[in-house]
Amino acid sequence: MTTAQRPTLEAVARLAGVSRATVSRVVNGSTTVAEPIREAVHQAVAELGYVPNLAARSLVTQRTDSVALVLPEAATRVFSDDQVFPGIIRGAAQELEAADKQLVLMLAGSPAGHDRVERYTTGRHVDGVLFASLHGEDPLPGRLARLGIPVVCSGRPLDGADVPYVDVDHVGGVARAVRYLLDSGRRRIATIAGPQDMVAGIERLAGYRNTVADAGLPELVATGDFTRESGTTAMRQLLAEHPDLDAVFAASDLMAHAALRALREAGRRVPDDVAVIGFDDIETAAYTEPPLTTVRQPIVQLGRAMTRQLLRIAAGEQVEQALMLPTELIVRESA
Repeated sequence: MTTAQRPTLEAVARLAGVSRATVSRVVNGSTTVAEPIREAVHQAVAELGYVPNLAARSLVTQRTDSVALVLPEAATRVFSDDQVFPGIIRGAAQELEAADKQLVLMLAGSPAGHDRVERYTTGRHVDGVLFASLHGEDPLPGRLARLGIPVVCSGRPLDGADVPYVDVDHVGGVARAVRYLLDSGRRRIATIAGPQDMVAGIERLAGYRNTVADAGLPELVATGDFTRESGTTAMRQLLAEHPDLDAVFAASDLMAHAALRALREAGRRVPDDVAVIGFDDIETAAYTEPPLTTVRQPIVQLGRAMTRQLLRIAAGEQVEQALMLPTELIVRESA
């Protein structure tokens, strides 16, 4: 019994009627070969079932056909019920699948994890890097960009690095939410702000502050970290410090969910006594009691847009420094 031999580059060349070098250029993605010849080579590859040697291809093209998505978060956050991270991953994966490239997911929620990401990406094991959920003035995106590695961030890098980024309109989305509360007659509007070492937390708080200031109203602020637990703590703090509040904007739906529960435990009716609005429009927002009014951000589209920008940079194209996606207020029974 004999084992069938794996098709070779030479066999593809014979079937296509071209040289071995031409086949090599075609399978390695060269655009210098005429279209009829490329079609003949691709047909021969399909007929023979030829599988290119990926290691050899990487040596020739200096490409790995893979992209890293770096999440500077602990695994417990990434794989929690916060749908922001799965949404970004899903969007990036969709774009990369269409481009026949691989996604490498890397967590950098600890100093050791951050160092591992830096070693891996500077070692050119990927063709580019997507950064999501950056905390503080992380120098890594700017450092990689200066080394010539394509980089795109979700949100403006807080260290001022000259790195392209894609984000959603946090400020405008929150302003629409707070104005809706104002138009409903609310005048003691509090906020559960997000972490102030993240651009989303900073800009959502800015949207709240700008809008209540324009209305001549006081700021009523407690801070959380986008988790349910922090939302509970912050809501209890606000009730203790401002018992006459009549509305709450929470900077994430998970914190808003917790606020609804804390208000119910305190005997406050939603929305009769206190209106509540969140941000994200995660799937469960429509199924809370009462259903949650929220600001919808296009999170899957964010992941896709980041990835498209990165692939354009890797192809040598110029891209916008900042790309902003719109948000939308979704009105339900909580406000």
